[in-house]
Amino acid sequence: MKTLFYIGIIIVSTLSSKAENTPSAQNSQSQLITRPQMYFADQAQKDKPFAKDPDVVKWKGKYLMYYTTGSYNDGRPNDGYGIGIAQSRDMINWTKVTDFTRDKDYENKGACAPCVVILKGKIHLFYQTYGNGPKDVICHAWSDDGLHFTKNPDNPVFHPTGDWTCGRAIDADVIEDGDKVLLYVATRDPEMKIQKLAVASAPLNSEFAKKDWTQRCSNSILEPVLDWEKQCIEAPTVFKREGLFYMFYAGGYNNQPQQIGVAVSKDGLQWTRLSKSPLLPCGNKGEWNSSESGHPGVFTDDDGSMVLFFQGNNDNGKTWYLSKMDIRWDGKLPYLIRPEDQFEFRLIEPIQP
Repeated sequence: MKTLFYIGIIIVSTLSSKAENTPSAQNSQSQLITRPQMYFADQAQKDKPFAKDPDVVKWKGKYLMYYTTGSYNDGRPNDGYGIGIAQSRDMINWTKVTDFTRDKDYENKGACAPCVVILKGKIHLFYQTYGNGPKDVICHAWSDDGLHFTKNPDNPVFHPTGDWTCGRAIDADVIEDGDKVLLYVATRDPEMKIQKLAVASAPLNSEFAKKDWTQRCSNSILEPVLDWEKQCIEAPTVFKREGLFYMFYAGGYNNQPQQIGVAVSKDGLQWTRLSKSPLLPCGNKGEWNSSESGHPGVFTDDDGSMVLFFQGNNDNGKTWYLSKMDIRWDGKLPYLIRPEDQFEFRLIEPIQP
């Protein structure tokens, strides 16, 4: 068991704690955060703190966070991205418990970007293979304790098809919707340049095997069109609130910078952005997330309070850390509160759903 570091300090300036959100000016009116309250990285690689792609569930009184771990690059067998598991009582201080075991041929090059969801009294893990380019796919496993998993014998279980996609599937997110579940993934165009989203469904009472998934789109459900999204939309994290589906998503490839936007849907299939600007931009120069604020993961606690977990760094990806902000609501529009200084991140010129 390895203990991770997470204690943060705050360096601030005497600026306003509330301002309208723009990618360039929004953070200029906030305090300068060099280490946030939650500041988590896996230290298995001692000289390279690394944790990406967070997702959190609450299980038997404890919070469990699943995240991507880095490669060692030292020649060891089956080296590649993996999945770490950490636990916490307060969602601030995290301790690593174990790693997800990679022991299947399809995981040899890597397994990462975990999505965890409680279905039918078990923790279900949906994750991607890594290192196979257009052939990366989604896999599935389940657990009674959140630490030891049984893998679906039909793995891999899903990738999109059609002349609009190369067939790749990464960054899974799964949400229960009545008698079915919806699976959201990122894929790319046939030229492997444009990252975009797809969706599939399976019966809730199924085994989530290949045969159970039905692709629910004949083209991308959300693809990059805005300047800040550049050539990439990925890492969808979807939840339902008051009859609507909401999606936090990452725009831009890593460190371009990647930033976080929000979209809304009535059916989970057709999506509309809530703003032409990101809700959570990257930080200013000198801040811990000046290179990006990326790969969101939304968690809803037992009392209905909501938290946005996300990744960031300030060195163009040499290191990777995880942090969080509180999600609050102004009617049907989400906004974020940074716990260090109560600064509010709000949508610019929001489009009412």
